[in-house]
Amino acid sequence: MAGAIGIGISGETGSPRNAIGRGRAMLLSPALLTILFFLVCPLGFVLVYSFLTSGTYGGIEWIFSTDAYVQFLFERDIFSQELLFSNAYLSIFGRSFLQALAATMACFAIGFPTAYFIATRPPSQRSAWVFLVTVPYWINLLIRTVSMLFIIRDEGPINYALIAIGIVDEPLRIAYTDFAVGLGLVYSYLPFMVLPIYAAVERFDFRLMEAAYDLYAGKWTILTRIILPITRPGIVAGALLVFIPSLGSFIAPDLLGGGKNLMIGNLIALQFQGSRNWPFGSAAAVILMTIVLVVLVIFARRQARQRV
Repeated sequence: MAGAIGIGISGETGSPRNAIGRGRAMLLSPALLTILFFLVCPLGFVLVYSFLTSGTYGGIEWIFSTDAYVQFLFERDIFSQELLFSNAYLSIFGRSFLQALAATMACFAIGFPTAYFIATRPPSQRSAWVFLVTVPYWINLLIRTVSMLFIIRDEGPINYALIAIGIVDEPLRIAYTDFAVGLGLVYSYLPFMVLPIYAAVERFDFRLMEAAYDLYAGKWTILTRIILPITRPGIVAGALLVFIPSLGSFIAPDLLGGGKNLMIGNLIALQFQGSRNWPFGSAAAVILMTIVLVVLVIFARRQARQRV
């Protein structure tokens, strides 16, 4: 009798839980299907294509091959067919990494003071300042990048003003350089640094600064020992949001760099459009995704250790 009662009670308490579980699954199913269809499936095709053979006239042939990954590090001698190490594509990845790192550091140098300034304004003014930061990015990225090119070109307003003031005698070579590419990356992704840091600084308890001043702490000490450690989650989030898209950027290197020094995004696009080597383009994309995942895992582990 007691066993029957126990079974009945467990069944009554279990059914609502099952119903809640089914309800949650139904609510999550649209998001899961969207992720599966628009993210997992395309990435799965890219992974599969990277292990196939390039077609004679473009496209792919359904023959398993690792030549795309071999091509990333080696080139084949046209006479002896011997594999020789080549760092051409490694240099492109290295250049992309340095450009993305420089853009991230520049965005932090500009974004942190900007976010701190906005967060310390009266609450009635903060929305207006955030609006001013984000409103330029309502325009298409391609249009903004072309506008940047018009500004920094030899006949642009920057060089015109420098010559008119007398600082330089001839136009500065800004466009179609690595500096122009970095400038375009900073301009493209700066709000991704400002907004997470702003959210972190806005939650900051400024009474801690007052207590530090009472203990005769200097401004540099307060910044490095109190503000930066507490706002670190926003800084890390902003750094990731800038570094990852900068690493695979395509428009800024293509337009502002003039296609002279390729980055990873240009390399991948060139393989699918010009060279029509889909397996190698897919392999380069897989390598890029692997690098991004490694960076994310490193940051996640560091954050987990700091929390412990």
